[in-house]
Formats: sequence, structure tokens, C-alpha cells
Amino acid sequence: MQAVQLAALQDDSTEGVTAALDVVTGFDTAVVDGFARVSERQQAALAALAGAVAGSPLATPVAEAVAKVNTGAIGPDQLSALAAARAALLGAVHDALVGQVDMALGRNRSEWTTVAADAAPSPLAVGSRAWLGELAIAGWRGVDHDLVSAADQTVEALLAEPALRRLAVLLDGFTAELSASAPIATAELLPIRRWADLWARALLLSWRGTESTAVESVSGRLLVLGVDVHEHGTAVQVQVYGLLECAGAPVRRVRVSVAATKVDTIAGPAIWQLLGAHRQLLSALAEHRVLELTEMPLSATGDLVWQDERAKAGEAADPFVTATVLLPQARAFAAAPLDRDPVHIAEPVLFEGYRIIDGALQLDAHRVRVEVDALPSAGPLTAVAVRGSSAMIGLLRWDATGWSVRPLAVQRKVKGVVTVLHGGDWALGPTDPKVAKTQSKSGDAVAVLRERAGRLLRK
Repeated sequence: MQAVQLAALQDDSTEGVTAALDVVTGFDTAVVDGFARVSERQQAALAALAGAVAGSPLATPVAEAVAKVNTGAIGPDQLSALAAARAALLGAVHDALVGQVDMALGRNRSEWTTVAADAAPSPLAVGSRAWLGELAIAGWRGVDHDLVSAADQTVEALLAEPALRRLAVLLDGFTAELSASAPIATAELLPIRRWADLWARALLLSWRGTESTAVESVSGRLLVLGVDVHEHGTAVQVQVYGLLECAGAPVRRVRVSVAATKVDTIAGPAIWQLLGAHRQLLSALAEHRVLELTEMPLSATGDLVWQDERAKAGEAADPFVTATVLLPQARAFAAAPLDRDPVHIAEPVLFEGYRIIDGALQLDAHRVRVEVDALPSAGPLTAVAVRGSSAMIGLLRWDATGWSVRPLAVQRKVKGVVTVLHGGDWALGPTDPKVAKTQSKSGDAVAVLRERAGRLLRK
């Protein structure tokens, strides 16, 4: 990315973004106290939401929903209409920001194609709306352990159905967060936007049938740009961003996501051992190699449904050469309707010729915040490495404070030699002698836990 492109990206000419987000914030704040008895402030927030979608197909159902909520006639249909209006506003913000990225960087993107789905959602999914409705009526301040536990049977039933796993996992995590915070009546700070996101997303998912995620099978070369590691106390997910080359087709930007459950004692470089079933993928990450794919499923959102037996690590490929030569011309996939939210923006970019000053990357007079606090401990990327870098592949992201970049790989001089430090360099084990020595002293936590689990199963 050049200085002129960064300047165009940070141009505040995108109209309506702030106004749309203010309406969403007003609605989210209204949910805090619940809709059992609607105050004047809540009525104003609901009216603003209805006004924001007045020129859309949602105008009539949302206006009717607001009228009924104001009179106390609250049901799943009314709450679903409000959730849809909220999602539509965030979708519009997402589209405006992504359009700004494409305009600034000269990128192209596919249009969304509707994916076939079953006409009717599962009765189990429909049943989840009742609890979500109770949650909205009580509001976050009204959440207690009894209200949260009322969802237990619903979540358990959803988890037993593979086709409903997306909704089930969302509700499982949501109820766990609420349970950990309950009772919430006197809590000083609440994650208002996050909980509203989870509530609205769950409600909208309950209306959807079973989707067909894989729309084509592809054979070709996957060139890795970088890897983003998401680590939680009980789970880890690795998202690999890359470029897909297929004969007779334009280069496309794709993503691979693999995950595993874990315990909180497994952290740092040890998390890669949990993903050992994906040996070809890990080899390509650690050794900076191309992946040769054969009939790999690819979804309409550009996500490769990873099957390691359909991949083979091939020749060496420098991610910075890939980013320089192929990234500018690569076509992006469109986001799925429910993923059209600013929080999901993650655009791979290449920066060169910059300086890192006070936690920001600076090109000429233009600056963008660098997310050094989010660097995972599972690889060699550190704040020191980022500050001393001369080139960076990162994910361009957006939040209420503006644009930021999350480093995925950097180039820096080590003892006078330009070296690439990639977030996946330790996928086959730490290459830093000090880290490897520390890990060997602390023991192999994964092996110990597996041995204990095996012992328990034998009993």
C-alpha cells in the first residue's frame, strides 16, 4: 500500500457511516433495560431504527414491530424485524467501508450469489426464538441465572444436530458469557455492542434453513499470505489467508479455517500440536511452501472447506513475493449476508517503505494503527519485530476508532540479513532455540493430557 492509497482509505467521504452506527448504538442501548416497559428514550431509539430503514423493503415490518413493542405486544416476529433492521444498517456500513477499500486499492470483488437452502428452518431453531425473546424483554439488566439456565435444554438439543451447529455454538457461547456475568443488574460496565451482536445474529440464524456451504470443488495452487491465530481458553482457531490459482480462472483471495478444542494450560506454540491432523497445511505454513489442491471444496464466501488429504505441500513460495505480484489483481469473494458487518472486515494488504512511530505505521504524513497488542504467542511475531520491520503483510481492519492493521508477517534485518518472520513459522515446532528450550523444560502439555485421557478411557 502506498501513501496515496492510505490517504484515500482514510478519506472521511463515506457518507452515512457515523449516522448509521449511531442508530445501531441507540437500539443496543435500548436493549439494556429490556422491552417489558418501554421508556421514552427507548421509544426514540426504536423510532430512529424504523426511520433508518424507511426507504427499504423492511420499512413496513419494522414500523409495525416498533408500534407493537411500544404497546407491549412483543413477539418473535417483531423482535426478528428489529434484528433484521439492525443487521441491514451494519451491512450498509460494511459495504460502504469495503467499497472504500476497493476504490483506494483498485481491487475487484465478486457479487453475492444466493446459496440454495431448505425452505423451512428446523423446529429446534424456531424454539430458540422463545428464549431470545425472553432475553430481549428482560434486557441485560434483567439477566439472572434462572433466565440463562432456561436455555440449557434448547442449546443441548441444537448441539446434537450437525446441521444446526452454527446456531448451537453461538448460543452455547452466548449463554456461557451471560452466566459468567449474572446477575447483571448492578454491573458497572456491559459489553453492550457484543451482546446485541450475538443476540441479533442468533435470532436471524433461527429463521434460516440448512445451507449448502460448498458450491464448487477446486484444483490448483494455494499460495499463503499469512495466518491469523485466534486463541481462547477452551478453543483455538487458525485462519490462513491466501491466493488461489486455478487453470482458466482469475486469481482469487481465499481463506482456510481450522480449529480445535483445548484447555487453558495449552497455550503459545503448543497449540499447533492440536492441529496435527492438518499436516500438509502446517508444513506449508512452517516452510513457506505452496499447497497443491485437488478437488478441494470451496464455499461461496471464499472459504476452503479444508480436507488435508486433498492438499500437498509443494515448492517454496515467499509470501512477500506473492503479495507483491498477485495480491493487487486477486479477486475477492463477496461476504455472506449475515457476515456483512464492519467487525468482519479483514483485507490482506502489503505495506512497504514505512516507519513505526508510537504504535502506528506511518507512510509520509499518513498513519494507521498497528495491532501489536493482538500478536499471538504461537509464532515469532513480536512487538519488537514489528517495530523493526521494513515490510509487512497484514489484515486491514476497522472499528469505531477507524482503520487498523493486524500484522501477519514482516520483513526485518537480523544480523544484516533480511529475514521473513511469519505467524505460522512455528507450526511444526518453535524455531527459536530459547523458546524451544523453555518449552522442553515445561514439558509437553498436549502429550501429558492425551496420556491421562487415554488412561481414564482404559479404566
